[in-house]
Amino acid sequence: MTQLTGQPATDDDVVHLTVPADGGYLGVLRTATAGLAARLQFALDEIEDLRIAVDEACAMLLAIATRDAELECRFAVTEDALTVEVTVPTVRGATLPAESSFAWKVLTALTTSASATAADGRATIALLTRRSGGY
Repeated sequence: MTQLTGQPATDDDVVHLTVPADGGYLGVLRTATAGLAARLQFALDEIEDLRIAVDEACAMLLAIATRDAELECRFAVTEDALTVEVTVPTVRGATLPAESSFAWKVLTALTTSASATAADGRATIALLTRRSGGY
């Protein structure tokens, strides 16, 4: 398997979390994000930016999730980067906000890169954040 970073990952480098697609559970994903970013020695402001980005991505997905859906979150850890992919089953005809929307501006400002896919009744948002040099 290959991550957005282009580096191969092993099963030890990947953390999977599944929570109900409900805003009340987003704190679990924010906490996991912060913990993994801290493990990679991200700076405090980088950790907070990533927490906000994950929260924003999840909010975008919750808006189009099917009833009683589960939010699947996959964290891929490399030496200097953290990739977070959040996936949810979507209602028929659902679309993600346009890349020119405020939500996407937030994601791209807070991460190294952000992308989205929607196919076969599922939507995924992937966020890649690289640790700044000098840490």
